[in-house]
Amino acid sequence: MAKKLSETANDLEKGIRKEMVELLNARLADVTDLKSQVKHAHWNVKGPNFIALHELFDGIVGRLDVQGDDIAERAVQLGGVAMGTIRMAAAASQIEEYSVETRDGKDHVKALVDRTAAYGAAVRKAIDMADKAGDAGTTDLFTAISRVVDKDLWFLEAHLG
Repeated sequence: MAKKLSETANDLEKGIRKEMVELLNARLADVTDLKSQVKHAHWNVKGPNFIALHELFDGIVGRLDVQGDDIAERAVQLGGVAMGTIRMAAAASQIEEYSVETRDGKDHVKALVDRTAAYGAAVRKAIDMADKAGDAGTTDLFTAISRVVDKDLWFLEAHLG
């Protein structure tokens, strides 16, 4: 990760900005990885609920894309570099790898529930860390993301009965 921050008139203390850039990039890796996994499920889902799941997964991908963009832009606003390539995400993500053997719709949903819940937990930790550091903007960003992740988790879990 780039160690030197860009100059900015942002009044957050440099040490806080550096800490937040690291936190933002950690969640950027997770969201980038999760987005690719949900897209993988979207492409490969089979079964009687195919179209409902195919469309659900695509909607989740769109929301994850917005989250990733917001996270990356916040890192740059604070003077950092958004570490957002697929290779960077793969190296840094805390999201469990997706099995290429998964085909059945219910199995895809179970896998995505686990990964979405893990991402949601990481986002909630990020809320606490940003709040403790005194960065209200990053706290607010992660709070908004948390609500969307929780809603997507609810949508997924609804398919498990």
